[in-house]
Amino acid sequence: MRLIPFAGLLAALPLLTALAQPAIPSGSAIDAEARRLMAATQARGMAVAVVNGGQVVHLAAYGSRNAAGEPLRTDTVMYGASLTKAVFGYFVMQLVDEGKLDLDRPLAAYLKQPLPDYPNDPKSGPWRHLADEPRWRQLTARMLLTHSSGFANFAFLEPDRRLRMHFDPGTRYAYSGEGLILLQFVLERGLRLDVGAEMQRRVFAPLDMDRTGMMWRDDFRPNLADGWTLEGQARPHDERSKVRVAGSMDTTIADMATMAAAYINGLGLSPAGAAALTSPHLPITTATQFPTLQPELPPQQRRPDLAAGLGVIAFNGPQGAGYYKGGHDDITGNTWVCVKAGKRCVVILANDVRAEAAFPRLVEFILGETGVPWRWEYGEMAFVR
Repeated sequence: MRLIPFAGLLAALPLLTALAQPAIPSGSAIDAEARRLMAATQARGMAVAVVNGGQVVHLAAYGSRNAAGEPLRTDTVMYGASLTKAVFGYFVMQLVDEGKLDLDRPLAAYLKQPLPDYPNDPKSGPWRHLADEPRWRQLTARMLLTHSSGFANFAFLEPDRRLRMHFDPGTRYAYSGEGLILLQFVLERGLRLDVGAEMQRRVFAPLDMDRTGMMWRDDFRPNLADGWTLEGQARPHDERSKVRVAGSMDTTIADMATMAAAYINGLGLSPAGAAALTSPHLPITTATQFPTLQPELPPQQRRPDLAAGLGVIAFNGPQGAGYYKGGHDDITGNTWVCVKAGKRCVVILANDVRAEAAFPRLVEFILGETGVPWRWEYGEMAFVR
């Protein structure tokens, strides 16, 4: 099955009259609002970057990086969580630009043997579970990047911990980290790429993101962020020893500001590749992002302004087309929002998951109303104003 790029989606979305973009607040005003919102959520640490006109115009960190009260800084290493997926999408589009990968070629064509036949080792994943599932042969890179593989988020979340396909690939959106890990596997086994080393060479090094890596480095330790849970309990940073494109990246707010500027400017990609990365490819048809395999909404209840990009979510709002990506675990809350008009972005990294309740207000304070689907992303969370 060939998944047709959803190139015409934006034209089909409700035509919104783009509002004049408000001025970006001053740095001191952003700092004051960030601190107010941290107090309102009791978050202990948060960092913010702002891009305007494709340039980083504000960079700040607030609060603590650990229970000892050491200050969070703009060069403090923090957990990137699922922002990793967006950076991986950028890397994949470089391979597409170079003709090494075709978004719509079945991934089976890149492998020397059927996916379920690969040895059962830690790097092979749960692919052996698909031995009686022929639909795996339909999977393409585009399907995995748009979360339309048919997999659950991870195989270990299935009741029997076995990977299965819940729907025909390419037919609907259902968030799946396992799908991204499968694409990593195909790049490593089929194209013989060391994904961690290649992302370092192709992405982090050229952009001078020298405090970012796809796995733990000992030089991160002297200036490292631990985190806090919803209950306010301090927890140590997880030193991830394996490259996992679904979410192993460590980074800093300074480095992620650079990444956001590269994205919005299309740096390192062809014009077509940059456009494809953040364009809508597949409609999103659920009320919220999680749980991942929830029923689709009736057509009349779906949001026509919301679609999957290639590792990001594309939306259309009062200021026109934009994209965003979130990241989360028990002690981490991250978001990255960009509006294409004016090349404007906000990146927020928080080493306290309680800060997520402040994200909608802080992004709106900086960028104005954008149309980011916060309720789809976070469900019934009580946001602060």
